[in-house]
Amino acid sequence: MKTKEYTLRTDREGMYNITASLCEAIRESGVQSGIAVICCLHTTAGITINENADPDVQHDLLLGLAAAFPDRPQFRHAEGNSTAHLKCSYVGASQTVLIEGGKPLLGTWQGVYFCEFDGPRTRRYLIKVLEDSDQ
Repeated sequence: MKTKEYTLRTDREGMYNITASLCEAIRESGVQSGIAVICCLHTTAGITINENADPDVQHDLLLGLAAAFPDRPQFRHAEGNSTAHLKCSYVGASQTVLIEGGKPLLGTWQGVYFCEFDGPRTRRYLIKVLEDSDQ
């Protein structure tokens, strides 16, 4: 199955619901049962699955990550964005979602999010949809 590339223009920091992109990639693939892999192509941004009902959850996640990974004078990385690299490594660069009935198997409150930790930037992410081998 072909890999589909998406671009996203981000603010300094934020979480962007990309669930619609996932649904589009699955629909276009025609796959009814399989998996989809969503992959971020950057080292200062990530992909996560979390609540999509209350926008305060995204705010709180970013607040919690900032507290967990504060900027430190001991950091040596010349670009000054070590905290963004740490957040990316913690959150992860990809997620895998099951597909059934041509739709992503996500919980009632779940959405897929692109997490920006070092913007503003134009970011890229990939979605690859794979069909079950027994189909």
